[in-house]
Amino acid sequence: MDLFTMAAEQSPSGKLLADRMRPVTLEEYIGQEHIVGPGKLLRRAIEADQVSSILLYGPPGTGKTTLANIISHRTSGVFVKLNAVDASVKDVREVIDQAKQNRALYGKKTILFLDEVHRFNTSRQDALLPAVEQGMIIFIGATTENPFHHVNGALLSRSTLFQLQPLTHEHSLIAMRRALADHDRGLGFMPIEAGEDALAHLSKMAGGDIRRALNALELAALTTPPEADGTVRITVEVAEESIRRPTVKADESTQYDVLSAFHKSLRGSSDAALFWFLHAVERLGMDPMTFLRRLIVMCSEDIGLANPQAMVQAVSAMDAYHKIGWPESKYVIAQAILFAVESPKSDAIPQAIAKAMMSMERLRTVEVPLHLRDAHYKGAEKLGHTGYLYPHNYPGHYVEQQYLPDPIRHEHIYMATEQGMEDKIRQNQEKRRSQGKGRR
Repeated sequence: MDLFTMAAEQSPSGKLLADRMRPVTLEEYIGQEHIVGPGKLLRRAIEADQVSSILLYGPPGTGKTTLANIISHRTSGVFVKLNAVDASVKDVREVIDQAKQNRALYGKKTILFLDEVHRFNTSRQDALLPAVEQGMIIFIGATTENPFHHVNGALLSRSTLFQLQPLTHEHSLIAMRRALADHDRGLGFMPIEAGEDALAHLSKMAGGDIRRALNALELAALTTPPEADGTVRITVEVAEESIRRPTVKADESTQYDVLSAFHKSLRGSSDAALFWFLHAVERLGMDPMTFLRRLIVMCSEDIGLANPQAMVQAVSAMDAYHKIGWPESKYVIAQAILFAVESPKSDAIPQAIAKAMMSMERLRTVEVPLHLRDAHYKGAEKLGHTGYLYPHNYPGHYVEQQYLPDPIRHEHIYMATEQGMEDKIRQNQEKRRSQGKGRR
């Protein structure tokens, strides 16, 4: 009997190792101690079979489905599982109808586990909401994407949100050692010797995804020829062949988070700004243009006139990207990013915009001062469109006169800071304002 025949006999239905080793009790569950550790709310609710509607939010491979599976084994009620990708409004209504019968005929509650709830569109969520509100259905949703972006607000408000954290390679090591020792569900029926360095490689490459680590371990075990004594030795070399660097999928929430991290880093860390940009483009497959647009906006929003050259660098980087493409343009873009981060910062421009908008909100009507109105046509003088002072006819090419509407004629909207080149503008502003107070 060969190893593959043995493995098939040990794994009914052809289940993979990760499925065979899926925990069925809280004692077997790995990780997420912050929500299912001893004495924690969710653990107490599961043990007492008093789980209310909950949302499980976290990256792939963190144990959301496994936790729902454990609840299904602990509950005395009816547990129904639907996948949001396939489920229709009709499916939801059938579950609700059955839940009503379960309560009326048998006095049993119904727990509905909805996997990938972010794929459930608004109409299907709306169909489920009344049953959740009435307590007819206990809802358990699992999602890898930010529920505040994808779950009906009313459904979200009626559920307790539990955020699952990414697992570590230590968690994967625990799972693999269990699998190697478990004769009934794992690989314990095989004479395997797995080196610690090999297991460490599998766990690190899996990046905290236990399913991936276990499947790679099984692949290594079933494809490695046994030695003369029948022992299957899993070495680092075997481990390297059994697992590859994962392709990272950037969901919508992740993209927003990475873009936010990039912009915030532009304000204070060259290292982080460059890292998030390259991570997003090279690892997550995001479009460099997304970051170039954000960089250009940042050059006004966070730098402005403190260093106007930052905008020149950013626009030049966008031009280079259009002309020479990726990856050659990464050097030019990196230069623009670093130039922006190391530039003096000023938020005077967004502050000025905000003040101008507030002034506009306060004014019901806006009248242009007579001396600023169009005066190029015949009859303009008769209408009083006179009195404009041409600045170039005065020393320093400046003359004090009113430019703003009467109700806000004395307001200062743009206040230059002392940052970088803007300091010269600030000094010039102070000089002008001291020349003629009250003529604005």
